[in-house]
Amino acid sequence: MRTVCGLARRAQRILTGRPAAEPATAVRPLTGGGRPLLTDVPGEQRHAGVRLDQVDPTTCGSAVLVALAAWADSAEAERLDGAGAAGAGIAAGATAGADFGARFDARQRRVHRETNRIWPRALGTTPWGMVRWLRDNLPGAGPYRVRLVDDVSAADLDDAIAAVGAALAAGRPVPLLVGPAVPRHYVLALGPVAGAGGDGGDRAGWRVYEPTSGSVRVVDRDAVRERRLAPVLGFDRLHAVLLPG
Repeated sequence: MRTVCGLARRAQRILTGRPAAEPATAVRPLTGGGRPLLTDVPGEQRHAGVRLDQVDPTTCGSAVLVALAAWADSAEAERLDGAGAAGAGIAAGATAGADFGARFDARQRRVHRETNRIWPRALGTTPWGMVRWLRDNLPGAGPYRVRLVDDVSAADLDDAIAAVGAALAAGRPVPLLVGPAVPRHYVLALGPVAGAGGDGGDRAGWRVYEPTSGSVRVVDRDAVRERRLAPVLGFDRLHAVLLPG
């Protein structure tokens, strides 16, 4: 059975006449960059002694955007570390170099408000709200675009996997939207994992930041194809990827 996003993707292809598999587009490496909060080493992620997890059940997308922003823009990392705390929406009294956890949580809440102008915040964040926030607030990392995924179509799923792989090979993180039949959770693909032979073949995977646990986990691409992501990411199916231009 198709997911909600799979049905939308199928309708999109029918209406536009696009084939299931589309030509891969080149991805430019990021020029410059910030100071990443995350490593691509599997395991729990901490910064200044604080676990880098989402602040509440609705802010997985916000946690992903904050991590992506710190990776792309040094000013974001500086705000989180204490410089310009007021600009990050932090209450007076958060001193430079201290209370990183309070700043990280407050930044997530602010990003959550900024990405949900009409959409109810209790329902999380739409992928279009995510790419709009990146366009408006992080031009150095963008633009990103929403690419829905029909995971019942092997051709469409393989095309999406290849597009993610091309972005990661260029050093560009990719937000992923996963869920059951409906979209539920954002994670952030950080980089590739070579296959057993080191050739990046079909058994290659991705290192993925999962914000509920605040950890980086290894996702086998076969698990994406076979719709069995839940043991690693909490939900089995890939609904959408946010691809850099």
